[in-house]
Amino acid sequence: MSALLAGGALLVAVPVLCFAYAYAGYPAVLWLLTRGRRAGNGVGTGAGRSEDEPEFDWPSISISLPAFNEAASIGGTLDRLLALDYPDHRRQIVVVSDASTDGTDEIVRGYADRGVELVRLVGRRGKTGAEEAAIPHLTGDIVVNTDATISIPAESLKPLVRAFADPTVGVASGRDVSVSSRDAESNRPESGYVGYEMWVRSLETRFGSIVGASGCFYAIRRHLHRPEFPDSLSRDFASCIIARKHGFRSVSVDEAVCYVPRAGSLHAEYRRKVRTMARGLSTLWYERSLLNPFRYGRFAWMLASHKLIRWFVWLTWPAALAGLVLLTLAWPVLWPVTLVAGAVLALGWIGWRMARSGRTLGPLAPAAYVLAGAVAGFNAWTQALRGRRHAIWEPTRR
Repeated sequence: MSALLAGGALLVAVPVLCFAYAYAGYPAVLWLLTRGRRAGNGVGTGAGRSEDEPEFDWPSISISLPAFNEAASIGGTLDRLLALDYPDHRRQIVVVSDASTDGTDEIVRGYADRGVELVRLVGRRGKTGAEEAAIPHLTGDIVVNTDATISIPAESLKPLVRAFADPTVGVASGRDVSVSSRDAESNRPESGYVGYEMWVRSLETRFGSIVGASGCFYAIRRHLHRPEFPDSLSRDFASCIIARKHGFRSVSVDEAVCYVPRAGSLHAEYRRKVRTMARGLSTLWYERSLLNPFRYGRFAWMLASHKLIRWFVWLTWPAALAGLVLLTLAWPVLWPVTLVAGAVLALGWIGWRMARSGRTLGPLAPAAYVLAGAVAGFNAWTQALRGRRHAIWEPTRR
């Protein structure tokens, strides 16, 4: 009986403690360490310029936009990029068509007289490969990476670029705002999670550096945006790691807002999470030297806390369920807790199935979202451990 109790306690304690630390303890420590610090002085994080600050000499920028079969949205995206508040003579826009077959290329060519350049790949390479293919064509000192499905307000670009007035900044990330462009009721809790993630990045910026940038809207110094990077890995996540290896820090710029449509269904969000986390795990393994605290100090601690420990929760949560059963067998008073856990899982599963059939979830939406995320995290681990790569995939239609 004591063996059951000890084994069950260990299986439950590990994921619970990791979850508590990664999602609550780590932000709390950051908050305590940065109390009284300003988010920025107008230079380090891209905040607005003060009256006494000299006029900023806007650097040349290249906006890199990978696209695959985005005929339905690419025209509107290019119109919004051309309307961004930035000196025209300092801005380059390069669209990389990842072997699109739906007329995307023809639409982009229609913007050639407005300075938009098209690079077409003859075979699919995925987002990272498309970003790499763009590199020889980029002329700006700063490379701004974005997606074809997001919306960037006209006033968001300058704060992002202004961050590079601080010579210690190598990467500047925008602030994602999750919005719904259609009836995505089953995926509504995603907005709350995105808001939480942006808050953590703001704390990390105050402490010195974020550990991962937003793939939807981030900028990097061109000499750090290097081509020698595997197509199956996540360049946006690795950008902050590469910057740190070269002595730069990365910041999140609250004023650089970008509106990111939520996936149209919970199942689409599930598939996106599996792919994103699996690529993130593979990228972290590829750049695992940055987890060495003796060489990279606080950055190694932040990287382990924000990424590795948070992701580890999703590998160990099935063990927590098994541990709860063992604890219940050894200590029957826990039966109500076990039944409640089982009920929550059952409700989440019912909600997930309802979402896949297009039915309204109502109060089941949070449970379904959490279960989908947990299963996605575990699946991502199994794919990463098996060495499965996600260089090419069908983009999430939003």
